[in-house]
Amino acid sequence: MTPQIYHVDAFTTEPFRGNSAGVVLNADGLSDAQMQLIARELRHSETAFLLNSDDSDVRIRYFTPTVEVPICGHATVAAHYVRSKVLGLRDCTVWQTSLAGRHRVDILSEGDDLRIALEQGAPVFEPPLEGKTRAAILTALGLDENDMLPGLPVQVASTGHSKVMVPLKPEVDIDALSPDLSALAAISQQIGCNGFFPFLIRPGKTETDGRMFSPAIGIAEDPVTGNANGPMGAWLVHHGLMTHDGHLLRIRGHQGRAIGRSGVVDITVTIRDNQPEKVTISGRAVILFHADLAILV
Repeated sequence: MTPQIYHVDAFTTEPFRGNSAGVVLNADGLSDAQMQLIARELRHSETAFLLNSDDSDVRIRYFTPTVEVPICGHATVAAHYVRSKVLGLRDCTVWQTSLAGRHRVDILSEGDDLRIALEQGAPVFEPPLEGKTRAAILTALGLDENDMLPGLPVQVASTGHSKVMVPLKPEVDIDALSPDLSALAAISQQIGCNGFFPFLIRPGKTETDGRMFSPAIGIAEDPVTGNANGPMGAWLVHHGLMTHDGHLLRIRGHQGRAIGRSGVVDITVTIRDNQPEKVTISGRAVILFHADLAILV
């Protein structure tokens, strides 16, 4: 079957908002090199390639313009939105495999449209980044200790694809950040984590504002990031920063405003013994256009 390329904006219902992703259906005949070239040509932060799977409903590979990555939240939402529209799926569960493992994806009706919910991997927290490393991260982001929520670590958190959590005071103008991308890329090589996620909690609300910088893998700034907002939700529970009922916490993560691509990630954290046990992210999407892939290298 001819590969089909889709341009999708995820974590939004408005065209040209949220986070754009490439989605390639019928990608089984493409080589690794071809997938990388297509991702480079499309220039989305990630492009998802959908392939047949022996043990799941679909296998997905994810490429930035420069490298393959294990999984991507917004490209997963985009991929399953496209697949569900093409196959007529609604109110069902499908399973996908990727380099990050096997994940449950729920296809949910929302009015006449769809919401895609991805169950992420188990939350993992690395030791805090301290001393010179912490100072270098703050300096590269254009921050100092006066901008930070007191008593909290700068820390790598993951639900499948790690990000550095950088918790800011609510009065910080997060939209004004202008990081040193070269310095962040160099730090990524030192700490083994390619994304930096400064965020703040909206006063009195279970809502956050964040930005995500990942220059080490060719992404200066990602508009709306499932793989940052998901671990952020787990991180907030881990450090006791949001009130919950002991079983569940729901958060809305806002991102993209600073670069004109506002979007929202809905985050659900299930809790056991006051610690995060499981994280699910969900969002909407809109298809801008699609086309046959007519030329293969």
